Formats: sequence, structure tokens, C-alpha cells
Amino acid sequence: MVEPRPPAPTVKFVDEYCQLYQNLFPEVRSFEAFKYLHMGCVTEVKRKTLPEIAKIVGLDNHQALHHFLTESPWDVQELRRQRLELIVSAQ
Repeated sequence: MVEPRPPAPTVKFVDEYCQLYQNLFPEVRSFEAFKYLHMGCVTEVKRKTLPEIAKIVGLDNHQALHHFLTESPWDVQELRRQRLELIVSAQ
């Protein structure tokens, strides 16, 4: 069996935060897109569009981010549940 490649690193605090949710993403590409979207949200770019976020994080185009949001096999309800669980446990 081939070992999956590790996700590409981003900024340390984004990597550390997103690592808490890595189990929700069956593919490394989905997890990387998750991290890239977080990177895009915290940058100073004025327009937080997928093409602009793709430019900021160094992607050739925004299709991978678009695919992540529309077709990727992850469960938004499970992400919300896990996020709320983490918030409650941190209090």
C-alpha cells in the first residue's frame, strides 16, 4: 500500500488550526484546499474570491478550490459538530 503524501505546509497557525480537522478529509488535496481557503480568509486581499485566494496561495487557477467547495467528499455538518466540540472543550 502506498503511503499518502503529507499536505503542503502553509503558515504555522493555519496548519495547526486545520490539523484539528484533517480527519474529515479523505483526500490530501481536499485538506490542502481547506487550508488554502483559511489562508485566503486571513490575508489582506480586498476581494476574497476564489481566483484571488488561488493567486495568494500560489495556485495556477481556482478550479481546485471550486471543486473542494462543490464536489469534494467532506461533510459540512460533521465539520460544524467537531468545531463546536473543540470550542466547548477549550472553555
